[in-house]
Amino acid sequence: MNPKIELLAPGGDVDAIKAAIIAGADAVYCGLDTFNARNRASNLSFEELVGVIRLAHEYQCQIFLTLNIVILEREFKSLSKLLTKLSNTTLDGVIVQDIGMFYILRKYFPTLDIHASTQLTTHNIGQIPFLKQLGASRVNLSRELNLNEITDMAATGHKHDVLTEVFVHGSLCVAFSGLCYSTSASVGNSGNRGRCSQACREEYETTPSGNNFPLNIKDNSAFFDLPALINAGVHSFKIEGRIKGASYVHTVVDSFRKQIDGFISTGELTQDGERLYKVFNRDFSNAFLRGDLNQSMFIENPRDNSKNHAIEASNAISIVQIHKVEQNLNLEKDQITASVFDKIKHLSIDKPTLRLVFSGEEGEPLTVTVTTQEASTLTSISQAMTNTFVLQSDESLTKNDKAPLDHATINKRFKSLDNAAYILTTLDTAQIADNVSMPFKALTLLKNEVARVLNSGQKVLPEVLLPTLERHAKLPPKKANTRANLSLLICDEVDVSLADVTDADIYFKLPDAYKRGCTKYVSFLLENPRLIPWFPSVLIGKDYDVALNILQQVKPALIVTNNTGIAYRAYELGIKWIAGPFLNTTNTYALLAMQEGFNCSGAFISNEINKQQISSIARPKNFKMLYSIYHPILLMASRQCFFQQSVGCEKPRIDNGCMLSCDKSTSITNLKGDSFAIDKQKAGYPSIYNQDQFLNTEIIDDLADLFDEFMIDLTNIGAGDKKSPDKAQLIGQFEQLLSSDSFKGNDISSVINHSLKTMVPQSTNIQYHNGL
Repeated sequence: MNPKIELLAPGGDVDAIKAAIIAGADAVYCGLDTFNARNRASNLSFEELVGVIRLAHEYQCQIFLTLNIVILEREFKSLSKLLTKLSNTTLDGVIVQDIGMFYILRKYFPTLDIHASTQLTTHNIGQIPFLKQLGASRVNLSRELNLNEITDMAATGHKHDVLTEVFVHGSLCVAFSGLCYSTSASVGNSGNRGRCSQACREEYETTPSGNNFPLNIKDNSAFFDLPALINAGVHSFKIEGRIKGASYVHTVVDSFRKQIDGFISTGELTQDGERLYKVFNRDFSNAFLRGDLNQSMFIENPRDNSKNHAIEASNAISIVQIHKVEQNLNLEKDQITASVFDKIKHLSIDKPTLRLVFSGEEGEPLTVTVTTQEASTLTSISQAMTNTFVLQSDESLTKNDKAPLDHATINKRFKSLDNAAYILTTLDTAQIADNVSMPFKALTLLKNEVARVLNSGQKVLPEVLLPTLERHAKLPPKKANTRANLSLLICDEVDVSLADVTDADIYFKLPDAYKRGCTKYVSFLLENPRLIPWFPSVLIGKDYDVALNILQQVKPALIVTNNTGIAYRAYELGIKWIAGPFLNTTNTYALLAMQEGFNCSGAFISNEINKQQISSIARPKNFKMLYSIYHPILLMASRQCFFQQSVGCEKPRIDNGCMLSCDKSTSITNLKGDSFAIDKQKAGYPSIYNQDQFLNTEIIDDLADLFDEFMIDLTNIGAGDKKSPDKAQLIGQFEQLLSSDSFKGNDISSVINHSLKTMVPQSTNIQYHNGL
């Protein structure tokens, strides 16, 4: 048993953070009003963050800041300014998704502790050392993992000195976090930028199985699984809920605090969990943790289910009985809210006051007496806490009748101490002798020493200016008369015959799932050395083991991987690898991180970003840049089954057989009339796709000088029952379009584009225009 288990609470605003602290959270994660993945939360100003850190540390509670979105190239200048400011606080950690942000944090801001966000979809043991090498000290594991998988991940974390976090309560995403593009594809509201529109909670037209909310799943709660998670070696129990209020946060944190403490002291679970139903919930499930993915995970009510639970628990049947239950519940909720705000009303994040009193005579050092005063919140009755310290200059004051040291000069040097951390109320220079002076350099050194002491003894770091990134030219295309190379992605063995009609690179997409000990793809790839293995985003447990065996047995010259666990092993084996499009690469620093840290030789640039955002990326030296110009638009992939709530399924739960053998397809339609294809390939995860294919030929004319390669996806995944265009003809059309003779607006280009739109009648490139 590990008695040092951490309880990590959400803090969407100041009151919620106060509630978490007073309820006994060991740490709180919160966000500023920029660079975080919960735009709908109230979030904090920088001054509020500084006050929150000070308050939390009084209660031995840590504060982690969420910077968990992908970063665009133009944002790094302002991001660097923010990170400099954060480096000059006592913040306990930053939570990060973007690989480029890992790079600049480790290189330029080494004092900030880095935590890997759940948006990185961390689900196999190979990803732990990858994130460790990027600089992560802890990793938030994917919510889809079961207890055995979590145990393996935690053990790997211990081996590499990386802490692991597991979400134990709150909303669940039906999709793999970091791999949901449900509204990004249409209006640019990307979950990777904190703008999730929760399409999974929307109402849809009634499905054949009779459901109106076919993607809506219950909330997660591992309230009764804490002993198993402790035994699994998990370090931190994380509660979701940064858009929830103070009463919710206090109730949940206090319940888990009592459950954890009770178990550690008695070896028994002492709480019944009923308080969790008094605040917002969609009912609860621990099915992911148990590895039992069944229909009971879904619920038709996407809103608060607390009233329904109260009615069921009371066996209320009549209208009078139901009304009475609702009245009582509303009263209880009001009492919870009033109680919480009564408990936190004395907690203050107000800035301490700062008094500076200067004194000195000729031939003596300049002395500054520094006094800070803040309100203590450790008791319900606020008590002023005063601290005083005295500092002296290194140099002595000298006689100077012409330019004496006056109040204005002192104020100019010391006014910067009136900042996010302190209110400078007094700057007294009356005790400085007349007609004395000191060099500005010495005065600045004294000011810096005052700032250091006020900054918990840490030297105040100057602003980091990121260097200008050099743009390197791409290598010449394979063909002299071609603007960029063409590549293909296939997944059917019969499509190997396409090698006869093109000399393009051919990527072979490996499955998400395998039979245990599967060696089929080892022999297949060895027999077809021209094929470049393409590894998927999600490889859990035995599926990762099999994929790893394929890599190690085949030892191809080059791979594409969307999974960082495979990337790390390829790096160890000295195999060249290209970062796939689902690694969400949006900036140069991500390219540098992968090239310098893991010998990555190229990367697909994210299809979520637009022309302007793409064009600002600077190619590293000897590094390929790739882009997919034709593919199905993935909206989300899930470990849960999408057919149970849409067309129905005779199997009550998903098992390995479902993953390997099911190949259904259907569609769902929202109340706006927009339809989405549900597609399940054999050995693939259930996925939802846009009805339109992504087809972007504009980028060839716009940015051919930036890219080495444009890829077309010929896998038929996501097509449902739609007829697929002739693949050989498609290849021919794209090869002509990449020809130097085919420029935008000329007759050849117009004919080819018209032909492509005829072959792919349902297509869009709106992401290329909207961006992030």
